[in-house]
Amino acid sequence: MLTDLRVAVVGAGAMGEAIIGGLLRQELVRADQIIAAEPREERRNDLHARYGIGVSADNGETVRQGDIVIIAVKPQVLAQVLAPLCGMVRDAAVVISIVAGASIQLLAESLAHAAVVRTMPNTPAQVGAGMTVWTASAGVTERQREWTRAALGVLGREVRVDNETYLDMATAINGSGPGYIFLMIEAMIDAGVHLGLPRDLAQELVVQTILGSALYVQQSDKHPAQLRNAVTSPGGTTAAALSELERGGLRTVLGDAIWAAYRRSVELGKRS
Repeated sequence: MLTDLRVAVVGAGAMGEAIIGGLLRQELVRADQIIAAEPREERRNDLHARYGIGVSADNGETVRQGDIVIIAVKPQVLAQVLAPLCGMVRDAAVVISIVAGASIQLLAESLAHAAVVRTMPNTPAQVGAGMTVWTASAGVTERQREWTRAALGVLGREVRVDNETYLDMATAINGSGPGYIFLMIEAMIDAGVHLGLPRDLAQELVVQTILGSALYVQQSDKHPAQLRNAVTSPGGTTAAALSELERGGLRTVLGDAIWAAYRRSVELGKRS
């Protein structure tokens, strides 16, 4: 699908590298079809040595070569990165942004380019197990949408939505969600150590339990509440633990946290 297309990556940090590595591992492109722009010479040399891709310190030179242009810079430097790139994107190219809070309108106007995709991936994308939500401007053709699906698919699962406002909501769920899960994993491991388990054993038990539970939900046709009820025997250990979690307001706290992340995402989008 991406045969003979050039992929230009502006900002080859963790997420940019995840896309580069995924494209090459899945053999969707060759190394000579990818060029990445990075300001640090040490980082450029590392990327070239590791993947054999082209590298450059010049964002403009990189963008001009791309049929697929991936913008993967930090939100706080986006404005200064975009300004010099106005009018440099090829007419037939599609721009894919993984910058949190950056609206399609901002990207399209800053680059003077109509075909823009806005995405919200998450950090498990770095191991090919991410969840990416994306939406496309009206200027993105069906063919370019297929390119986008292929490029984002290397990060894990991808889903397209028609409503851009869903991206801020997705930021609060899948974008920030790994942070919530990591905190829960940390707390469960610490509790296991407090009980007397060796830390490495506690970590193994917790991580596999969470991984297995997520897969169970994914593969089951039952509501999570039904699965929870099935594992909760009357008067048993799980019932005792769940009673404490409910008493501590877990649902309310988690809901408030997600709303806080959503409000912050909206705020960041307005600032940009």
